[in-house]
Amino acid sequence: MTTNRTHLVLFLVVLALLSGTVAVWVHSASSRLAEIQSAGKGPGAAVATAADEGYCTGALKQILRRVLTSCGLIKGGSQRGCQPMQARSVAAMSGNDFNALFVPLSDRAAIIQFDQDSAELDGEALALLDKAFAAQRGASYFLVVSRASPEGALAYNRELSRKRAQAVLDHVRSRFSDPDLDQEVGLLWLGAEFAQLDKDFCQWHRSRPNEPCTTAHLNRSAFIAWIDCRL
Repeated sequence: MTTNRTHLVLFLVVLALLSGTVAVWVHSASSRLAEIQSAGKGPGAAVATAADEGYCTGALKQILRRVLTSCGLIKGGSQRGCQPMQARSVAAMSGNDFNALFVPLSDRAAIIQFDQDSAELDGEALALLDKAFAAQRGASYFLVVSRASPEGALAYNRELSRKRAQAVLDHVRSRFSDPDLDQEVGLLWLGAEFAQLDKDFCQWHRSRPNEPCTTAHLNRSAFIAWIDCRL
């Protein structure tokens, strides 16, 4: 009888251990499944990881993914094709919200300024552009967001904004021997109707730091920055 009781006790102990182990496995599997499902929800669920730079918020990742997808940078292939786009459909937010996303980039970003009605890079602009592009520091994407000041017709300002972004890209291509350039540079031109910069951005690195800075001067520009975010 004692032997039977001993066997019964051992059986119950082993059963309890096995049940506990199975419960732990099931919980771990459920946690992993939840993580995988969360990661698979697309850009809307983007979450910055410990490996990302501190500025890589989920909101910034959404914008970055949309811009880079539109430019063909995360679809593979050897050619990038940035086409004119409606900024609101790309950003899916207000202009102020869009600009606020880039505030954490103030130490890395630069604002390349142009003359009114011009897409020509002057000497100061070229120097700042070269400095900013050379400071890649392992980053993956170089974002160019160009604008125009409010004067002039809507269509004209959109085209002027496009020319300014293109001028930045053309110079980088001619200045730097970077075999990965077509998979690194993303262009977004905003014209004058979306995401105008306010005077707070006058404190950022500008190509004309010694000249007066009004909102009109500030928006005759291309915002440039290396961004290192895991998408």
